Amino acid sequence: MSDLLGVAVLGAGHMGADHIRRLDRVVSGARVVAVADPDTARAKEAAAGVDGVTVHADTEAALDAHGVQAVFVASPGPAHEEALLAAFARGLPVLCEKPMVPDPAGALRVVEAEARLGRRLAQIGFMRRYDSEYARLKALLDSGRLGRPLMLHCTHRNVSSPPGFTSAMLMDSSVSHEIDAARWLLGEELTAVRVVRPRPSGGAPAGLADPQFVLFETEGGALVDVEVFVNCGFGYQVRCEAVCEAGSARIGEDHGVRVAHAGADTTGIPQDYLVRFADAYDREVQAWVDATRHGRVTGPSAWDGYAASVAAEAGVRSLETGQRVTVEPGEPPALYRA
Repeated sequence: MSDLLGVAVLGAGHMGADHIRRLDRVVSGARVVAVADPDTARAKEAAAGVDGVTVHADTEAALDAHGVQAVFVASPGPAHEEALLAAFARGLPVLCEKPMVPDPAGALRVVEAEARLGRRLAQIGFMRRYDSEYARLKALLDSGRLGRPLMLHCTHRNVSSPPGFTSAMLMDSSVSHEIDAARWLLGEELTAVRVVRPRPSGGAPAGLADPQFVLFETEGGALVDVEVFVNCGFGYQVRCEAVCEAGSARIGEDHGVRVAHAGADTTGIPQDYLVRFADAYDREVQAWVDATRHGRVTGPSAWDGYAASVAAEAGVRSLETGQRVTVEPGEPPALYRA
């Protein structure tokens, strides 16, 4: 394709606005032609300065806008299924932020709809696969230099949770990233999960089970533990250590500016995921645009989105019961085994 890829962005909140900026000013080969958000004032603000963009209150109108060739879904998770199915009905390639669909039943409907098309249209926004440190860790594990991975130790901390954040969302919104990263890094499916709750932090809103400690088992016998703490108060931290038979490797240690001043040596801590993973988002969206312009779909698939939803839902059940819960996504359709 010689022309710029015309993209409709669905959702103009914190993440949607950042992706509008990214597509307009950072990524090459694309342009934002339509933005949709029920809050049209917010959509107009996010699209301000973008030449030729139209603003809409609903998904269908944005997808049918002149010049739309692809879709970027950055709306809240419960709206994703409708947006994905609408894009599929129009044959539009789509990059959908995680969670693809929060509940496994809805996620499975998306998988089945795409499988009926007989071709992939969706890429799911697990951007850690595009982070340089995660990519180096993946290459190191795949090389076999450290032997078989035995354990992954993961940390996921946020400064504070947004209004309306629930105990279940620690799993399906936050830990879903670790779920996909573990499946990708290890090349294995998760088979069971148990969630243990320490006493809640005084910094967490009343009734929110924060932090949580999550333990996944994999089909190959590895263990993945995740400390998720979404009201830590001091910064945004994502870390991962792979412990293998012949060594270990750790990422996520230092991402701020190191300052020596007045008798102290300090390192700043990012306060937001859009700061910590800015480069990963840039690479992810550029890769999606490049592939789409050449008629390809790469990156995490709808099946990866479904598998993450299944594991997250099992984690929520474990949170509620205190029991070990099996994770059973089943076998992927042939479309995702190619």
